[in-house]
Amino acid sequence: MIGRGSWVERHLDPGERLGEVLFGLVMVLTFTLTAGLGVAEGREGVRALLASAIGCNIAWGIIDGVFYVMGGLFHRGRRNRLARALRQMPEEEAAIGVVAGELDESLADVSSPQERRRFYRDIVQVVRRSDPPKVRVTRADLGGALASFWLVVVSTIPAVLPFLIFRDQPRFALRVSNGLLIAMIFLVGFRWARYTGGSGWRTGAALAAMGIALVAIAVALGG
Repeated sequence: MIGRGSWVERHLDPGERLGEVLFGLVMVLTFTLTAGLGVAEGREGVRALLASAIGCNIAWGIIDGVFYVMGGLFHRGRRNRLARALRQMPEEEAAIGVVAGELDESLADVSSPQERRRFYRDIVQVVRRSDPPKVRVTRADLGGALASFWLVVVSTIPAVLPFLIFRDQPRFALRVSNGLLIAMIFLVGFRWARYTGGSGWRTGAALAAMGIALVAIAVALGG
């Protein structure tokens, strides 16, 4: 579903993918953890709960996709403004200083001051010879938005499956659903540790605890 080389991987980096899945899991867990009172109403109450949870994640998937597109436009607009500013600066040293202000924090740990200065000078020269980047929605933006939507929506599957399997035991199905969602949050944390170099078990446990705490806050605030 989200295997290596998939279209989701082509449009979202690991942090973005894991973040979208975590967001979807926490959203649907907010619904299922507060459903204890409604389960007593029987199957119809459970169906209404699931419809609300799935509908909520679809809505938030759409919103997340729109935010992804807006983020792409924001970053291209910022690069456009920076390029225009560099082209208008008569002094090369001033232009190099502006580029250093943008990139030094990211490159300081992996390069020497001399290497960065040469690199920044090359950037200034290339930018001054080129037209500023256009600010428009790209195909990559739309692909990333669709991938974000898909991950948020597909994260509702663990919540739905127990109700399809244990149709005559809605309260038991609810508890299984909650357990699966918490386990999925743990797995997201475990996977996260692959990219950050931490302990998978500790990261998974911390993320699961954080997810439960976020849900508790949302519930306490009426969410």
